[in-house]
Amino acid sequence: MNGFRWRGDFRRWLAVVCLISGLVATGAQGREPIQLHPDNPHYFQWRGEPVILITSGEHYGGVLNSDFDYQTYFQTLGRDKMNLTRIFSGAYCEGPGDFNIKNNTLAPAKGRLICPWARSDQDGYANGGARFDLTKWDPQYFARLKDFITEAGKNGVVVEYVLFCPFYKDAMWNLSPMKASNNINGVGTVKSREDVYTLKDEKLTAVQEAMVRKVVTELNGFDNLFYEICNEPYFGGVTLEWQRHIAQVIVDTEAKLPNKHLIAQNIANQGKKVENPDPNVSILNFHYAKPPTTVGDNYGLNRVIGDDETGFSGTEPEPYRIEAWDFIIAGGGLYNNLDYSFSVGHEDGTGPIDAPGSGGAEFRKQLGILRDFMADFNFIKMRPDNGIIKSAPPDKTTVRALALKGRAYALYVNGPGLKELKLDLPENNYRIAWIDTLTGKALGRKRVEHGGGELALEAPDYKKDVALRIRRARSESQ
Repeated sequence: MNGFRWRGDFRRWLAVVCLISGLVATGAQGREPIQLHPDNPHYFQWRGEPVILITSGEHYGGVLNSDFDYQTYFQTLGRDKMNLTRIFSGAYCEGPGDFNIKNNTLAPAKGRLICPWARSDQDGYANGGARFDLTKWDPQYFARLKDFITEAGKNGVVVEYVLFCPFYKDAMWNLSPMKASNNINGVGTVKSREDVYTLKDEKLTAVQEAMVRKVVTELNGFDNLFYEICNEPYFGGVTLEWQRHIAQVIVDTEAKLPNKHLIAQNIANQGKKVENPDPNVSILNFHYAKPPTTVGDNYGLNRVIGDDETGFSGTEPEPYRIEAWDFIIAGGGLYNNLDYSFSVGHEDGTGPIDAPGSGGAEFRKQLGILRDFMADFNFIKMRPDNGIIKSAPPDKTTVRALALKGRAYALYVNGPGLKELKLDLPENNYRIAWIDTLTGKALGRKRVEHGGGELALEAPDYKKDVALRIRRARSESQ
């Protein structure tokens, strides 16, 4: 394509290429893709069952890093009861040492990046090998991507495919195939990396649109998949108009295809009250969402609210376990811990952690306890209800509750020192169990015939946190 001349119709030309070369995938044999649950859109429905997505997964390089053994990875996630992984497309990658991460799966070795665009016959890519041709697709990438999602589905794992990511530093923009020095098409001559996701450059926007159409078309048949527009768009100059444009490209592409997939938008670090949400977006993702006040702030929007990335609280599992329980009992429907024990050569999640986060087999076991705890409830019928809590907890300790009035209650105590918990419950017979979040074992059980009103419960001995399960005793069903 060296002789290709730009005539203002590059956008249309790429659209034709995308439609010709992108055939619908047949990944799930007619299964409906994961959706918001029809009875409670704060949670998911997948393969006929209500689902909360809870995971501790690798650092998003599972496909773009061609050295990563994803079969071993998914066997590990399935064994550890994790049901989500998050991957980047390859439009963005990192270099060794970025963010002080050693053994970073988002930093492929020299010449090992694989992405939607095909390599050309001209050397010069910044991290080894030929530059990219942004008018051609790499069939090996799409074969690897489809096999990745297939293996995920076999192990009960949903894939969150993140289309784009801002360039936090010039060094990261220097690695992107979209930068002019890394492709043969003269695309990506913007003045600044902060202009990449702004709709300012027509040629660059056309390339991005074409990539989205190609990916969405290729993956339409998979049921264990949803899309996120852009990771952390509150950095790097990403505009809201561009995000809405990309979401619309997804919707318009799938309008001609059999299946419709959910779209997620990454809103903010910690929390933010969303005003005028994009109607094409069904999942509102936040990073480092602790305390989980953003769940309550946005609960009325009736969408899944996710805590989509963790980190920067040390390498021990404890703060991330607490973050998970706090967020899910607050009413969140998705939790993704960034697990640095996964790396090339350690796809079984046993690698050393030298990064600003945690992970590991023991931590994944603890998250499995949370997943089992929630699976023991008919959580689709439950709603956050801290109003039932009638006693003040000790200083720096919080108590949260999910409730199905008179039938089932899931509570979480975050912080030490609680001796007694008073709850306002309707008249009923209740089975009560305090649960150790480290082991999943009951610290105490009893049955109570309650006449209605305030019920005082003595807390067991615990260290940092403890969960409480209350269900009516007259029948096994709720």
